[in-house]
Amino acid sequence: MNVALRPLEAADLPVFDHAYGSPDASGEHQWFGFSPPGRSLAEMGALGPRGGRLTVTADGRVVGSVFWFRREWGPPDTSWCWEVALHILAEERRRGVGTRSMILLTRYLFDHTLAWRVQAIADVANTPSRRMLTRVGFTEEGVLRAAQWREGRRHDQVIYSLLRDERGP
Repeated sequence: MNVALRPLEAADLPVFDHAYGSPDASGEHQWFGFSPPGRSLAEMGALGPRGGRLTVTADGRVVGSVFWFRREWGPPDTSWCWEVALHILAEERRRGVGTRSMILLTRYLFDHTLAWRVQAIADVANTPSRRMLTRVGFTEEGVLRAAQWREGRRHDQVIYSLLRDERGP
């Protein structure tokens, strides 16, 4: 399977509206409530200086998206990193698409920005995502207690990181 990343296109937006439009489509760890339909490329987070979103394709089909945004751990000029995430359509999961997408995204960010650190966060109960991050080369750093509000309660999250000098080929 040929997995690739490309900029969002207007034709992708209905696919993402559907993918994020219900608990079944988004997945149990990614349902944050209804979003307004018909969002624009800018609202969906197309490329910008503080982050962006790319469409994931597999053999030419739209199968999800990856996105990143800037996180600061101190003075913004010197203590920032990218936080990354992905969403793969429910019917495309568990086939290696997410792993390949995350490898491509981290390579892109290290090759085209000055970031030294890329981090990701996964729900403590999201075993598939946690395994995927480990396969990509991320290191588990610890649990962020009650960090995320979802479905009427707080959820613990696990933070992972990949440093520039730890990345694979």
